Amino acid sequence: MTTGESKYQVAIIMPVRNEEKFLGQTLDQVYLQDFPMDKVEIIIADGFSTDRTKEIAESFKGRFGSLKVLDNPGRIPSSGRNVGVKNSTAPYVLVLDGHTYIPSKNFLADIVETFKTTQADCLCRPQPLVPPDINEFEKSIALCRGSSLGHNPGSEIFSDFEGEVDPTSSGAMYLRSVFDKVGYFDEQFDACEDVEFNHRVKMAGLRSYLSQKLTVLYYPRSTIQGLWKQMNRYGMGRFKFAKKHNLFSPVQWFAGFAAFAFVVGALLSIISPFISDLFVPVAAFYLLIIMVFSCMLAIKEKHLGCMLYGILVFPAIHFGLGFGFLRVMFSYLKVKGLKEMDQRK
Repeated sequence: MTTGESKYQVAIIMPVRNEEKFLGQTLDQVYLQDFPMDKVEIIIADGFSTDRTKEIAESFKGRFGSLKVLDNPGRIPSSGRNVGVKNSTAPYVLVLDGHTYIPSKNFLADIVETFKTTQADCLCRPQPLVPPDINEFEKSIALCRGSSLGHNPGSEIFSDFEGEVDPTSSGAMYLRSVFDKVGYFDEQFDACEDVEFNHRVKMAGLRSYLSQKLTVLYYPRSTIQGLWKQMNRYGMGRFKFAKKHNLFSPVQWFAGFAAFAFVVGALLSIISPFISDLFVPVAAFYLLIIMVFSCMLAIKEKHLGCMLYGILVFPAIHFGLGFGFLRVMFSYLKVKGLKEMDQRK
């Protein structure tokens, strides 16, 4: 990473893998920004995509003279972010995913202006899941995730606030000096690497600012299977983050415990009428809460899909997070147990 004078003003870091569906559109929206392109460097770190992602990225080199397409040997977002940061030079660093919709042509100009006017070290942005070209099912996933029963609580990515904030959930733009102060992204994280990094930004006492002008729109998953995998990765990342910083929250433990109890209860209900008498009402009550909430959300958002699909989407969110959390927790306990056994020998 070059720390001297740079001819660029903004570095756009894009860790990507199999993003052929959206990458071209995202790069088009960067290219059409009301901002001098000779002041922008773009580093695309490709995690050995198996689709046309790298080909699409290479095709934009004619538009962006500064665009670099580099390999990301680690293949995961955290290592891709590090590849981008270390191979860029601009004083303002923006992390942008390959499936992002940029609604404003002043996005880059607003980043520079906001850094200058707020004197912040880190800028945060809302990231609602409602780009204009999604289908009814995808919009249902977006609305459910953004609700109080979904992935909203405790996250600034759905916030309409403007001002200084805790950057943990929404930091995405940094002064280059931030990396000198807190280090790089932890490559032990396959998910929540941004949360972990932003927590270090917070603990370093660096100033963070959330601005509505910096809003970008993310594409929600298009299938329940895709949503489940995403939430599972988030759950795994949450445990790693909590373990590294010793910050286990009651919500995280509850999600893991609820997922574990549901599976055990379902299995034992098959052989025990007593447990079945306890499990069935609890499961029914959970489903009732989801159904009622989905109906209320459908009315509030005027979107019938929330009522139709909520009974699938909310369990995918809740149990995906819970099982991901448990998966890493049990792996950690297993490794810890084996180490203790070796020490006793």
